[in-house]
Amino acid sequence: MKAMRIAILTMLAIGLVFSGVFAADVAKGKALFNDPKLGGGTSGKSCNSCHPDGKGLTGGKKEYVTPAPGGKKKIHKNLEGAVNWCIEMALKGKAIDPKGGDMANLVAYINSLKGEMPMKKEMPKKKKAIEGC
Repeated sequence: MKAMRIAILTMLAIGLVFSGVFAADVAKGKALFNDPKLGGGTSGKSCNSCHPDGKGLTGGKKEYVTPAPGGKKKIHKNLEGAVNWCIEMALKGKAIDPKGGDMANLVAYINSLKGEMPMKKEMPKKKKAIEGC
């Protein structure tokens, strides 16, 4: 009986240690959300370029809809699919591992957002440099 109790306590302790190691980090997710190099992005845009401060995003939906060429809509069965679509299309990068740490952190940040806010309809335009004063 004593050996059983020790085994259970040991398993609980190990579980607690590893849950902290693999827990998603909202702050890291927010940093990735603002990183134009996410997924090796080459467009100079970050997630925040189209979704300032997370506008237009909320987690916990059954499906996610993104715009597609020709004015059509693409339906994603999960948030990870929608995130990777944005990385590939808007950021001009490569999809990240849907089960990896970066994705877990991004999803944690998106799920931390409250309420449905409208997304920017246009991609931000580059500002022209003003010459001379």
